[in-house]
Amino acid sequence: MPKTAWIDLTKGTVEVEETPLDLLYKFIGSRGYAAKILYDMVPETVGPYDPENLLIFSTGPLTGSPWPSAARYTVTAKSPATGAYGYANSSGFFGPELKRAGYDALVFKGRAKSPVYLSVIDDEIKIEPAEGLWGKTVDEVEALLTARVPGGKVSAIGPAGERRVKFAAIINDLARAAARTGMGAVMGSKNLKAIVAKGTKRHTFPKEFTELSREAVKKIMDNVESQLLGRWGTVFLIEGKNIKGDLPAKNHIYGQFPMGDRVDAKAIDKYVVKKKGCYACPIKCARVSVVPDGPYKVETEGPEYETTDALGPMIWNGDPELVIYCNRLCNDLGLDTISTGVVLAFAMEAHEKGLLSDEKLSLEWGDPETIVGLIKKIAYREGIGDLLAEGVKVASERIGGDSEHFALHVKGVEVPRQEGRALKGFGLAHATSNRGADHLYALPVIDTAGMADVAQKLFPQCYPEIMEITSEKYKPEMVAYGDTFNAIADSVGVCKFTCSETYAQFPEDLARALVCMGAAQSVEGVLEAAERIVNLERMYNVRHGLDRKDDTLPARFLKDPLDVYVRPQDIEKVPPEKAELLRKGLLVDLDYMLDRYYDIRGWDRNGVPKKETLERLGLGHTA
Repeated sequence: MPKTAWIDLTKGTVEVEETPLDLLYKFIGSRGYAAKILYDMVPETVGPYDPENLLIFSTGPLTGSPWPSAARYTVTAKSPATGAYGYANSSGFFGPELKRAGYDALVFKGRAKSPVYLSVIDDEIKIEPAEGLWGKTVDEVEALLTARVPGGKVSAIGPAGERRVKFAAIINDLARAAARTGMGAVMGSKNLKAIVAKGTKRHTFPKEFTELSREAVKKIMDNVESQLLGRWGTVFLIEGKNIKGDLPAKNHIYGQFPMGDRVDAKAIDKYVVKKKGCYACPIKCARVSVVPDGPYKVETEGPEYETTDALGPMIWNGDPELVIYCNRLCNDLGLDTISTGVVLAFAMEAHEKGLLSDEKLSLEWGDPETIVGLIKKIAYREGIGDLLAEGVKVASERIGGDSEHFALHVKGVEVPRQEGRALKGFGLAHATSNRGADHLYALPVIDTAGMADVAQKLFPQCYPEIMEITSEKYKPEMVAYGDTFNAIADSVGVCKFTCSETYAQFPEDLARALVCMGAAQSVEGVLEAAERIVNLERMYNVRHGLDRKDDTLPARFLKDPLDVYVRPQDIEKVPPEKAELLRKGLLVDLDYMLDRYYDIRGWDRNGVPKKETLERLGLGHTA
């Protein structure tokens, strides 16, 4: 029996109910189910840190099953970053453990009078005192709770979440992060330090489903992109990105990094001691890295691409050991590495322009003491860290000057590690994502990864023009398709690396898996449910006053032309007028792409879903 647990931290009560099956058919599970709960129960009058805000941990119908990479779970709440819709997604082993214990969702409301943690052991859920855990780092909390619950899996916040840093993450399995949109800050506002879950129930699955799962594994492992991820991890992307102008550097002043070979896959591989994989993952893209000695002596899982760019090129740092060390530091303190890197780059540029200073830190580009020092100051809200903990949107508003021009965010969420002027699909994807700047909401990689066969299959009328990465034409088609595909992936509980990152699987494959499990009535119903999820999330934002004006990009992407060098090593050594350029003066024609994207989605030109679209999806009540 699928179950949802409602935990009132103010009253200290737990109520468990059977999850309504009709809601799972309409919203699939995990991200979709949580979006429905948030829309119905958290109105615009409730603030992100109000006790009435909900914090929802949700699993998908495939989470914890034999399906490849069925390891993911979602955390949803009104976001302190966007002021509207927010969610974060994570992998590892915590989600499957929660599912094994029997839960589709844990829904927290209220605020505990003093710090607590939640213990979930099968049918037994207890709210326990956490005074001995409050103030501790994530790794310390993990050690203490797994000693109390042997075999349990832990999801926790660090000091950053306790202090409501707006980009605080929730960390599970020490290094897996539900990182984006400040879910860790919401958790901290509820005085909830951690959840430890343990499930001992054995689940059986239909024979047809297990056979389909085996076929899916074979398709994934035969896929070239999957093989690259398995060999190198996501840092294999760095070399190609540096050539295309898609390796954001120095706060996106550049799209390339002269020291790229110092932090690419081969450079990081020197520190890798073993491969790791999340639950049921055949790819195993994770790496455990060790810096054996020196000031950055550390062992940690990672770094993957987004973290490597954020803590490397973005802040003009070419030291791989410092990147690895800061990766672990952010995990222990409970910080989103993407936003952390963008905030550090913002601070460095603000200092360069005479708008920000610190008594002890130089704030110079690439300065190791500044990098480590600012991370700690932000997590503990010390000195200028208190300002930067608000994120670049608020920090720029308070600093003034021209700082809003280089405050790189969408809807209050710092941009991820793609260069929207070079990859027009990602430019549109960042702008239109319902949870703020996001590479995984649409994940439009078909063109940049050279997937000509996929493009011809999905968009025959757009081929071959859709494959030109710097052309806006047909990017709305790719982004709208990706929105739908990823709504399914997030909601069923699988990793995108087995589907929309590699196209080893398609939406219909995931839908058929649900039908085989009895978790869906038809493939067509699943595809429609994904569209319903995207529209419900959009209507939650509309309720909060968000529209076309918020589907935009930082001024830097729209007004500062980007040059792509033939030799990235020439940057800051050879003047652009004398350097050999691959591409010159790239900007984003966002208005063209928005108009077409809205048309495809069935939204008006202000970015609001039309009444007929909502009624077709059974969402007429939201109009």
